Amino acid sequence: MPMFLIERNFAEKLEVTPEIAAAVTSVNDDVGVRWSHSYQTVDGKKTYCLYESSDAGAIRTAAECAGIPADVIVEVTELRPESYGAG
Repeated sequence: MPMFLIERNFAEKLEVTPEIAAAVTSVNDDVGVRWSHSYQTVDGKKTYCLYESSDAGAIRTAAECAGIPADVIVEVTELRPESYGAG
């Protein structure tokens, strides 16, 4: 399945709770996308999330349903150092 990197910008510091994560996962399940993992900036105002989805539109729909931003969505492929004999 295609992978996408999503950049999300928040006005306030994002505080993720188990309840918020469960709600996002529930919406994602309804739309058919899978949240793999995320990285958050130190100030908590930006996240970079890796998702599996059939297309970027499904990710945008899930974000709208969950009430969270999806400012930039880019389809990506995975590169690992060990795939190239490094690491």
